[in-house]
Amino acid sequence: MNSDILKQRTKAYSVSIGQLIIALPFNVINKNYSNQLVRCSSSVGANYRAACRAKSTADFINKLKIVEEELDESMFFLELLEEFNPDKKDVIQQNWKEANELLSIIVASIITLRRNEQNRKS
Repeated sequence: MNSDILKQRTKAYSVSIGQLIIALPFNVINKNYSNQLVRCSSSVGANYRAACRAKSTADFINKLKIVEEELDESMFFLELLEEFNPDKKDVIQQNWKEANELLSIIVASIITLRRNEQNRKS
């Protein structure tokens, strides 16, 4: 998958999360978990864009590790929101599935980059 497609997907993911948050009823739990989810989900796209501007392979990997962490955190808050909003289960699970797919892509990229870096050094 090329970087432009991944940039589009990470942005679409952030927009989808924003739409989910808007649709949730306002209460203390949703407010706090939503705030966290908005931050980490939007960080996915922002940090992926930063990774694309990395100055070295090591810098690229480090930035992708941040994307990995933010995706994992997003998935956690989606799981929490699902517990308190069972009526939104379908849309929450769609967002969780996209986060998981993005996470798989990022982790595979990190593994490949590390392997290539090791082979280059050998």
